[in-house]
Amino acid sequence: MDLNRNNLDRAASLYLRQHADNPVHWQEWSDEALQFAKENDLLILVSVGYSTCHWCHVMAGEAFSDETVADYLNDNFVAIKIDREQRPDIDQYMMGWTVRRQGQGGWPLNVFLTPDLKPILAVTYLPTTPSRGMPSFLDVLRDVKRYYDEHPDGFDEYKPPAPETPSVNEEQLLKIIHANYDGVYGGYGIGKKFPHYNTILFLAHWYDYSGTAIAGDLVAHHLDTMAFRGLHDHLQGGFFRYCVDRAWTVPHFEKMLYDQAMMLWAYSVGYKVFEKPEYRMVIEKLIRCLRETFEEDGLFYSAHDADTDHVEGATYVWTREELRDVLNPAEFEEFTDVYDIREKGNFEGKNHLIRTKDRFLLEIEDKLLDVRNKRPQPFTDRKIVTSWNALTAMGMLMAYRYAGIEEGLTRAAETFDMLRERHLIDGRLCHSSLDGEVQRDEFLEDYAAMALLSTFLQEETGNYGDEMREHVENLDNFRDGEWWEAKNEDFVPVAAEDYDQPYPSSVSVAEYSILRRDILLDREYKPLTYKPPISHDFANIVRMAANGRFHLLHSPELLKWENLPLNSVQIRSQNVQDCYDASCRDYDTVGDMLESIRSDGE
Repeated sequence: MDLNRNNLDRAASLYLRQHADNPVHWQEWSDEALQFAKENDLLILVSVGYSTCHWCHVMAGEAFSDETVADYLNDNFVAIKIDREQRPDIDQYMMGWTVRRQGQGGWPLNVFLTPDLKPILAVTYLPTTPSRGMPSFLDVLRDVKRYYDEHPDGFDEYKPPAPETPSVNEEQLLKIIHANYDGVYGGYGIGKKFPHYNTILFLAHWYDYSGTAIAGDLVAHHLDTMAFRGLHDHLQGGFFRYCVDRAWTVPHFEKMLYDQAMMLWAYSVGYKVFEKPEYRMVIEKLIRCLRETFEEDGLFYSAHDADTDHVEGATYVWTREELRDVLNPAEFEEFTDVYDIREKGNFEGKNHLIRTKDRFLLEIEDKLLDVRNKRPQPFTDRKIVTSWNALTAMGMLMAYRYAGIEEGLTRAAETFDMLRERHLIDGRLCHSSLDGEVQRDEFLEDYAAMALLSTFLQEETGNYGDEMREHVENLDNFRDGEWWEAKNEDFVPVAAEDYDQPYPSSVSVAEYSILRRDILLDREYKPLTYKPPISHDFANIVRMAANGRFHLLHSPELLKWENLPLNSVQIRSQNVQDCYDASCRDYDTVGDMLESIRSDGE
């Protein structure tokens, strides 16, 4: 391979291909590129980003398109581009060093390494020329080169420490979550607002177990806020990644598959607990969003960009005049009665739609969506990520289980089977594919997500026992006293992080898979200590189940979920038994068991 050219035109990543026209001689991560740097004593720039990253696009169009910057880079560095969604191990390693050394990070993450891979410095976005107190990227390149030339042996190898997470007493969990909740606007924090669907799920399970009113109130308030305000795409369905303000008004307009998957799970559980019809409508529209904008040939794309023609949110926002032109007077009056539409808008002179009343205007919303679909659309990253598709299948299954969406179970099984057909190659579960070209790196997150999905499919159908055993047993390849996110041959082993942000951690999903396998096969398992909430809420659902807070229902027949508590696992057995809260009770009939559970719940 000729390393004196930009080789990203050959990449199986649309993000990398977005940089294929840069004058920088970008390479993918490879032994050949690393060896070239070592043999020629060249510094290495590892630049990590992803396809829907706004500042990644900006830097690609500025510094990385500048001929002077490119010439200096090409002469003195080996420049390597990383799609963080393809190589979460490299991203985690680089980001871990950056945060531990410099206190914070972000994307694009540009890390400078010595020829033997020792980190020197990391920077995020930098402009082509100095501005707003930031140095130019070229100045930083020169400083790094100068410092390395003067101190070639002054850098240490970085070995990421294994995660050490303290335990938390059960009685502290709800107190900590409640203390950190924004009671005015909903969610957590006072700046940017991200959806905390793992916290919603934990609180819903805690409410089902304890009946504590505040747990239920926090779930309903958080779900209502996200459904009403700017995180929600009210026309198409689905959710944006986060909001830039405390009041959930203006989103960062990218849509990620994992957010749709976990929101589907969260609103399905919310509907199970509260039976609010608006939650079921959110679920139906979210599935429509997946079907119409993410799905291709049975699997789901990874993301939609925030920008349209380099303008963030351009596809989604409206002026009052545009709405008047599309809607007749009666429709406009009804629409502005339900939605907050202002003359000056709420986002750069236009209106991002926010509902003020608990009503859906389906015909009007579809009319506006038809017009919106004729506008230029955001870029779509067509990459198929195994773990995110498995999470989406679990969301579909939860919609079937808790909201009565009939297609959910079928879609979940089809997604699982298709992932095995396309991404399980010669016994290796591959991470992603693009246009049929498969990325063969292996990660715990994929093995864990497929394992967990297999346990739910086995519970529902009884037909996935062999697949469940296979996928759960394969998790052992990533554990030898501690969990490893990856052990790929072209990179150092990377320990798996255990915090559940933004979606459940690989460790949490793996632990849940093993626990559910053992429950379904009636094996022994040990109780687990709780972890700090908010950052470990999915892990704490696992601990609730391991510590007896779920009903383990033995029955010769599959029971209707609508008749069961949220905290239930069904085990196929000739006996009729409910094991809950450290005791087991036998019954003569299924009806007797259900009546007992219902009485205890009252």
